[in-house]
Amino acid sequence: MLAKIHITLKKDVLDPQGKVVANSLNTLGFETVQDVRQGKYIEVTIDEEDTDIAKQKLNQMCEKLLANLVIEDYSVEIE
Repeated sequence: MLAKIHITLKKDVLDPQGKVVANSLNTLGFETVQDVRQGKYIEVTIDEEDTDIAKQKLNQMCEKLLANLVIEDYSVEIE
């Protein structure tokens, strides 16, 4: 099964790359862009029949390696 993991900076963490992208978009004529937050997108193919067990394992992967829980949030979606 395929899992899609989205990792983003927590709302109270400064995102300097997002600010640069927002400023660049404004400069290119997209004045309606007010804020940009950037993050990571990871796809994981996992050989697991049970969706609940797969989600549990994927959460463990995020908490142990994929996400820095001090400054990042994550969400897992299984197809």
